[in-house]
Amino acid sequence: MDIDCTYIPYDNTGNFSDLVLDYLKAHPAVEPYYNYTPDAKGIAQAITDRSKYPVNRAVLTHVLNKQYTHLNKHDKVIENIARLADDNTFTICTAHQPNLMTGYLYFIYKIIHAIKLADELNTQYTDKHFVPVYYMGSEDNDLDELGTFRYNNHKYVWDAAGQTGAVGRMQTSSLKPLLDEVFKVLGPPGENLDNLKEILTHAYLQHHTIGEATQYLVNELFGRYGLIVLNPDEAELKKQILPILRDDLQSHLAYALVSENTEALEELYKVQAYPRFINLFYLRGNIRERIEKRNGRWIVLNTDIQWTEEDLLAELNEHPDRFSPNVILRGIFQESILPDVAFIGGGAEVAYWLELKPLFDNYKVFYPTILLRQSVLWMTAPYNKLRNQLGFGIEEIFRSEASLIRSYIGTHSSNNWHTDEEATAIKNILAQLKQKATNLDPTLQASADAAFAKMNHQLQILEKKMLRAEKRKMQDQLQRITRLKDGISPRGILQERYENFIGYYAAMGNTYFDVLYKYMEPLRNEFMVLAES
Repeated sequence: MDIDCTYIPYDNTGNFSDLVLDYLKAHPAVEPYYNYTPDAKGIAQAITDRSKYPVNRAVLTHVLNKQYTHLNKHDKVIENIARLADDNTFTICTAHQPNLMTGYLYFIYKIIHAIKLADELNTQYTDKHFVPVYYMGSEDNDLDELGTFRYNNHKYVWDAAGQTGAVGRMQTSSLKPLLDEVFKVLGPPGENLDNLKEILTHAYLQHHTIGEATQYLVNELFGRYGLIVLNPDEAELKKQILPILRDDLQSHLAYALVSENTEALEELYKVQAYPRFINLFYLRGNIRERIEKRNGRWIVLNTDIQWTEEDLLAELNEHPDRFSPNVILRGIFQESILPDVAFIGGGAEVAYWLELKPLFDNYKVFYPTILLRQSVLWMTAPYNKLRNQLGFGIEEIFRSEASLIRSYIGTHSSNNWHTDEEATAIKNILAQLKQKATNLDPTLQASADAAFAKMNHQLQILEKKMLRAEKRKMQDQLQRITRLKDGISPRGILQERYENFIGYYAAMGNTYFDVLYKYMEPLRNEFMVLAES
């Protein structure tokens, strides 16, 4: 497959927040909110500092070996799990919820970013070892988000047969009709499609829960690269942060620390997440509900569950797996159980991690290098051919459809519909008329201004009508621009936030991942466009 790879600065795409862009540029306003710059220098310092923050590697490897009991363990996976017992082994982590069918394309890009960075660091630091990890946010309960994916512009939704609570714990038994529906239209036919159907069928119909299905699916797709899949919904892992969980329930220190940091950050940027007095959910059976303290007792919202302080602490000590961190505490849990040197997340994740540094400082938990995940636009051959025919450069296609249309007409129109020259001439004449009127009677100035404003407005209306007339003459060409934008930016959304991987895998198989891996530069901090020749 012939591929042209182009990198574009993120701030030239119009799709990233000021906070993220300033972070990537090391703007002084953002410096107080992180420890390490998102580059090779920052990672080098993080590697040096990480040894000061040990984690319980015995528990980590024990949990991983248990979770991999029923999975196909690739040789590199076996090696990486074993190496995690060594103090000279570190992790490159990315995290995401167990979206059905992996959800959006950026799920895939996050993982390959982590894999490629770990491999490059293994080449650079031969006395150490780096392991890519997918940390599954299996306790998320947002089924509306996690139970949805798109293929071929059709939205598929799983209602989970009425199940509630953590999506990772939901039973998969009701998924067969949805899989059958997708398989009827999935293509193109061939060996890749057959392999994909087998993987998806085994994942979702031969595993009891979404968490188990996602572990299997991600391992089947990326195990050959040595990727480790970790589901942190384990009592043994949560025991590692019992003091932090207890402190959040009793002292609400996270609320105070993060609120103060957030208020400072909010003076310049849009804040992504806000802390609560208690940043924990209660997780049991089909329940995942927030915990609040009211009138000296701790209650679980929308249930009749409540505790005295003594009973609450007993429940926490005996069943730590029933306490689920929200977005404010999830990162500190992750960094307490993994020997991370870098965390890879999307723009929203980078934004909320920048709010959390005081929390890590207070609890003496390692705060890793925060990297923006690689963004990718994959332009198939027909759309790349269409782009070339229309004469647009790679960077131009990130402009709005209206902007592209106006540019195209300006370049290709045989008629000059612009009124710039005439407007300038009229403006000069009007200025002379205004001067003549005010010389006769100064009180005519207001009348002259009003008349001239009306003339300018009418001139603008005329230009718009001329543009519409030109558009009608070039209708076929402009429809092709619409088709191009719809193909690479469906419904005005970045492709990676809309499409799913299954169509690409059905067409290309593992080659799809290999191409992404080949061209990805994990520390480049620019938008990658892959165009099929």
